Amino acid sequence: MKTKPSLWQMVLLLMFPQIAETIYSPTLDSISKSFDVSYTQAAQTLSIYFSAFALGVVVWGVLADKWGRRPTMLLGMGLFACSALIAMQTDSFTWLMIARAMGAFGLAVGSVVTQTMLRDAFSGTELAKVFGYMGMGLSISPIIGLLLGGQLSQAGGHQYVFITLLIMVLALFAHSLWSLPETQQSKQPLQLKSLSIHMIKDGDIWVSALLVASFNIALFSYYQLGSFTFLQLGFSIEQFGYSGVVLGFGTLLGSLVNKALLKRQVSSISLIGLAAGLQTVGAVGVYLSQHTIWFLLPMMLVVMAFGIAIPNVLSRALVRYQSQAGSAGALFGLMYYTLIGSGLALAGMIQDLGVVLVFCGALSVLVTIRSRL
Repeated sequence: MKTKPSLWQMVLLLMFPQIAETIYSPTLDSISKSFDVSYTQAAQTLSIYFSAFALGVVVWGVLADKWGRRPTMLLGMGLFACSALIAMQTDSFTWLMIARAMGAFGLAVGSVVTQTMLRDAFSGTELAKVFGYMGMGLSISPIIGLLLGGQLSQAGGHQYVFITLLIMVLALFAHSLWSLPETQQSKQPLQLKSLSIHMIKDGDIWVSALLVASFNIALFSYYQLGSFTFLQLGFSIEQFGYSGVVLGFGTLLGSLVNKALLKRQVSSISLIGLAAGLQTVGAVGVYLSQHTIWFLLPMMLVVMAFGIAIPNVLSRALVRYQSQAGSAGALFGLMYYTLIGSGLALAGMIQDLGVVLVFCGALSVLVTIRSRL
């Protein structure tokens, strides 16, 4: 009999990595001034974050198959707590980047192991519905992250942000220590080499990885470049934090649309195609209006597309790899987080939100069309 974890607990564990990333975005100006570095250098810590996150996904995914889901989750959260302690005390930008990388590595456990636990406990249409609930949670996390980040940055700069993250992860750790179940039914012998070769040759996996990357780069490029855009338009960092409410509503709306259409038996492939179209229309709108605050309206279409696409892509991606869900999830995560980190590094160099979004929209449409041929 499958052990089913609490969905609320799974939502919180999956939300926390995104909260930890978005809460950081409003502090980029504070970090730039505190450490006497350029805004571009401060923004590049986001690409470092995703690169370390990609490595963490691999390590924690493999350990989840070898040691079990529960101990792996607890270890990752403990590592993130240590990184938050370093980040809140350092006065060196180099050590801040090291702490960010260490934190991202630890925090990756919340993504890969949570998804693995869900795949342990659910399957088929039920899994798609569960990922729909996860998508709704992910739609709320940017609101929490940006609002908290904006307020904390105004109150005490980046140090207040890391203190808050430390408190949050310790609370999650304590709750997980008390109540998180072990969902792994049996330990399979690890065959990473053959699994890696098989997945690299699997065209469907690359389609899924490119789709996850395109929608995530579109979302997180806003958090990377949005605060700078707001400052250029004459608005404050605190007001940038409030923009998370607008965009969070868009992602939530996307998740609700996804849930409603799944109930009407609309296929996941059709929903992904709908999301790719919405993202492209929104991207063009942002490109044309990004010199005014009205760019937030088409940006809502971009985040709405995220809310529709991600649950469907993730629920379909690893259906043929259930026997080694942790390791397969780790390798899949390595693929798409490496793509996300590379994409955000390019976005940091381009420093033009509209151009980045148009590229992401075009990529998602092309990949969706290619997957149907």
